[in-house]
Amino acid sequence: MKRITEHGFDTAEGLPEPLPAGERLLWQGRPSLRGLLLHALHARKVAVYFAVLSGWQVLSTRADGLPLGQTVAAALWPLLLGALCVGILALIAYGSHRTTRYVITSRRVVMRIGITLPVTLNLPFAQLDSADMRLRRDGSGDLILTPGRDDRIAWALLWPHARPWHLRHPQPMLRELSDAREAGEILATAMRAVSIRAVADDPSVRAARSQAQGAGAAELPGHAGIAARHTVRTSPLSRAGRGSLTADGHA
Repeated sequence: MKRITEHGFDTAEGLPEPLPAGERLLWQGRPSLRGLLLHALHARKVAVYFAVLSGWQVLSTRADGLPLGQTVAAALWPLLLGALCVGILALIAYGSHRTTRYVITSRRVVMRIGITLPVTLNLPFAQLDSADMRLRRDGSGDLILTPGRDDRIAWALLWPHARPWHLRHPQPMLRELSDAREAGEILATAMRAVSIRAVADDPSVRAARSQAQGAGAAELPGHAGIAARHTVRTSPLSRAGRGSLTADGHA
């Protein structure tokens, strides 16, 4: 399946074409502007860095006995440079917030990303090894997708919708979702349902079940048994306010 397509026109928000028969739209959303700016692009840390740099310039010039005018000038340029950097980050965050759409269907995750060169990534559940959720205290968070080893996407193409520092094996992220827990639970349920159907439709499983029934033996585990092996694990919030939710993508 081709996973990256150019946009023609959108028949539904976030989707480049109508859904095939039998596939249902379960959830759609976009990253929050504030979350992108503060957590994905680290604008607060950038502002603090330049503020500290400005304070250091003040202390340095006063220690050297320079006049007040030179002290103000020395402190001003880091603040101006910091404001410029934060402004650029704000523009990137705004553009990403406006152009990004995340969609979860009954069969895949769709990510429409890119500010100047938009692309659509189709990530079928069958090609995902796992999905994890990272929560913050305010209820926002990220969904981290782990593709199979043979399905790689360029990190530069994904940014900022990629897990930081995972360059060798990039992991797409649904970033800064205001309803991360709801989206994560929907994704986990959909992935489990696809795994259950895949196992139930496996010819070897059907043949084994038929033989067992024909021999009068107990029926092989059905959907309930498979579902039990695909539980959602939620860890308690840590001091940083983060938890995790994991759903395996394979039976």
